[in-house]
Amino acid sequence: MLDIALIIGGYLMGSLSAAIITCKLMGLADPRTQGSGNPGATNVLRVGGKKAAAFTLLGDAIKGVIPVVVAQWLDASAQTLALVGLAAFLGHLYPVLFGFRGGKGVATAFGVLLALAWPVGLAVLATWLVMAKLFNISSLSALIAAALSPLYMWLLAPQPEFIVLAVVITVLLVWRHRSNIKNLLAGTEGKIRD
Repeated sequence: MLDIALIIGGYLMGSLSAAIITCKLMGLADPRTQGSGNPGATNVLRVGGKKAAAFTLLGDAIKGVIPVVVAQWLDASAQTLALVGLAAFLGHLYPVLFGFRGGKGVATAFGVLLALAWPVGLAVLATWLVMAKLFNISSLSALIAAALSPLYMWLLAPQPEFIVLAVVITVLLVWRHRSNIKNLLAGTEGKIRD
């Protein structure tokens, strides 16, 4: 029963949209109606500036961290920890609180991986930062970092449940970035800094 409560709690925490809440509190337009229409930090950066994007990024990462940390504190099994992390991630992608129209999940995935195994989270963050510096494209950086996350998990925290979770998160991130992948192939994907 506790495990089910933790998984539901993870999903509900993930369903809180940091982008929408931040924009509302800062008097900005709903990010779903601006720019790319994605309620995530990159779009908030484009339509609301660095401060709003930073709050969004932090909020989205924290909602991946908190449910996993609570489950760890309650001594949940590795399987439950993975399911709680997945639930928080799915909550971000398909938030019940916002009509199941969520973001692409990059920051929340980072928060989940960081809470499960901080060396993996730091490796994913470092990969994103290096790729962003090299290519100046957020989606490409996220896709490369996500693709490497199962390898990082296998090398740095070889827990089978966590490796499977990293693979599932990667597949879902690629799915959510379908339009970005098309733009990347066409050479029309937007830059982080123009």
